[in-house]
Amino acid sequence: MPTGLTAEKLRGHMVDAIVRAQPTSARVAEAMLAVPRHAFLPGAPVERAYADEAVITKRSSGGAALSCASVPSLVAAMLDQLDVQPGQAVLEIGAGTGYNAALLAWLASPGGHVTSIDIDPGVTAAARHALDATGCQDVEIVTGDGQDGDPLDRSYDRIIVTVGAWDLPPAWWDQLAPGGRLVVPLRWRGQTRAIAFTREPDRLRSDWVELCGFVPMIGQDGERAACLDPGRHTEIGWDKGQSVDPAALAGVLDRATVFRWSGVTVGPEDAFDGIWLRLTATDRDLICRITTDPIPSGGEVRAPAIPSRSPALAAGESLACLALRRAGETQWELGAIGHGPCGADLATRICAQIAWWQNHRQALIVTAYPAGTDDSQLRDGYLLDKPCTRLVITYT
Repeated sequence: MPTGLTAEKLRGHMVDAIVRAQPTSARVAEAMLAVPRHAFLPGAPVERAYADEAVITKRSSGGAALSCASVPSLVAAMLDQLDVQPGQAVLEIGAGTGYNAALLAWLASPGGHVTSIDIDPGVTAAARHALDATGCQDVEIVTGDGQDGDPLDRSYDRIIVTVGAWDLPPAWWDQLAPGGRLVVPLRWRGQTRAIAFTREPDRLRSDWVELCGFVPMIGQDGERAACLDPGRHTEIGWDKGQSVDPAALAGVLDRATVFRWSGVTVGPEDAFDGIWLRLTATDRDLICRITTDPIPSGGEVRAPAIPSRSPALAAGESLACLALRRAGETQWELGAIGHGPCGADLATRICAQIAWWQNHRQALIVTAYPAGTDDSQLRDGYLLDKPCTRLVITYT
């Protein structure tokens, strides 16, 4: 990103870069050119406001991110999938800085309406101030629990969620009009996927699924985490309802270790997150997330494959995680490292899904049904149950 330019010039460079890198509709590009992102990030340098990166705007006392401005390219992608049309009613869950709501208001005009809800009164106050300062009056800001949707129970043509949601609460189902679209960063088994759903009579059906990262939604108590070592260098994360036993896994990294390698190689620009997604379907009771301190990039072996967040399988006193080893100057071989009495078997299971992913890289559909839907009404696929939702993952 060039420096020393005006905010308007920087904004133009940001949008040009997004359009070059990914499919972006003309209307979304025009909205991003029209709305001054820097005005919603008063604490950030203007160059950073127009860089393709997230900007944390609020942290907890422990340093965890509570609110942020999302990466602009991801904002553009989600807005493209939301497909807001003039005159539509749009509900946003998670007010953030107010920037996304301003974009939504631009897309819904003339005649549309945007309601943005956030549980944090400090966040809603700041968003309201920024919207007013930029002359955006067509947004209603509400302080409340986004899980409850619009407190007035109005119907919406579009709903977008800008925080990581672990479940799809009933209010979102009820307030989304037939044929409406819901775009949501949905979390399951330690990973987050931005999904675009269309509302059908008895289900939500996806037509876009993309790996992403978002601040978790407050109040959805679905995820668990524990450290595996006294120095707190390695953490495991899993979903409520799984049989992961952190006490049994204490010290697992010091137990017997075995590597399994798949023969599948990737380059520095190759995405392999589809392996994790596949494991959430085939090994839904065992799949979890492992996070370690940063590992020097020059080593011959890297386990976990991505230290900040990698898939792992846990069973009793055993654990295996996705790993990489150097296979040339610019290539890495995918595999797994196993620990504990069943570590070798778990590592072999991971390698089996690496091989499947290499040979099948198929598109997938995520179909969501309300909790309580009878099994006979579900489409074929891999089932994951949540308190409010039954998710079915189907490869096409």
